[in-house]
Amino acid sequence: MLKKAHELHQKFFVADAHNDILGNVLRKRSEGRTKVIETDYLADMKKGGVNLVICSLFINDRFLPEMSLRIALDQIAALYEDMNESPGKFCICRSAAEIKSAVKSGEIAFLLSFEGVEPLGQDIYLLRTFYELGVRGVGLVWSRRNYAADGCYLNPVEEGQRGGLTHFGVNLLKEIERLGMYVDVSHLNDEGFNDVVKFYKQPFMASHSNSRKQTPVMRNLTDEQIKEITSRGGFIGMNVCSGFCGDMEKEKITEKHLFLHIKKMLKLSAPVGFGFDFCDELRKQYPKRPENYDAMPNYASSVKLTALMLENGIKESEIEKILGGNLLKFIEKVVK
Repeated sequence: MLKKAHELHQKFFVADAHNDILGNVLRKRSEGRTKVIETDYLADMKKGGVNLVICSLFINDRFLPEMSLRIALDQIAALYEDMNESPGKFCICRSAAEIKSAVKSGEIAFLLSFEGVEPLGQDIYLLRTFYELGVRGVGLVWSRRNYAADGCYLNPVEEGQRGGLTHFGVNLLKEIERLGMYVDVSHLNDEGFNDVVKFYKQPFMASHSNSRKQTPVMRNLTDEQIKEITSRGGFIGMNVCSGFCGDMEKEKITEKHLFLHIKKMLKLSAPVGFGFDFCDELRKQYPKRPENYDAMPNYASSVKLTALMLENGIKESEIEKILGGNLLKFIEKVVK
């Protein structure tokens, strides 16, 4: 089945709804490197047959609050510089039409998204600035509180009373819709999720969240939340983080555990796909973080996940949607 899976990855559109590559590109370029993506990441993307990667603007805690805007802008600038050094290899896209054009020309398409709106502070006008720079996705929070909402922590912590969306957060939803961007609820707590359902009427996504019933952690989605995203015509991307895939104390977490989450999503008729969130490289820089690891190490290994789908009788037509069709359909509906 592995050979057949390789063929499908080259035949079908393949997309990842969440990758933190921008921070790595900025760091390496700051150290004097050039052509970072071409040198360090492109070969793996090609092996996995990847056509689209959604790149997150993530700001580490140590830069908050004063440097969040600067770091976000630097990450975008670093990506543009890297793109200019590798013509014809990859490009920054702003719409489904541009993504399709990139794929047709043999380039990997990159789309930009916030992972937490800390760079905006409380200035809603900055959202238009980032839109003009190519940002199309808005993950309202990471696993912490900001001016828009409360995030859910990766692991249980002592905290006071949790809140949902703030007044700024509700107004941000309206501006996101007006500009033709999309909302991403991964990392949002349950209270905030309910507020998005209440105040936002468009399709929305959870770019890198698994099933909470399969693995009971707050970063995953309840069946009710999965059904809500599905009923809106949204999208859900599967996350390789070991702590979101299974019980690390019982066994080694692999692509087999991630497949169980896909299977669960399919039972609920959810528009599921990939939102891998590869973080092993990032974890090496912050060793004090919880000992999670990636259930699959890279894009090349994602072919094993597709082989599992084939072995378990999932039809090629459904696999085509999972590999990237569902995500592209979502972008076509929402992004302007």
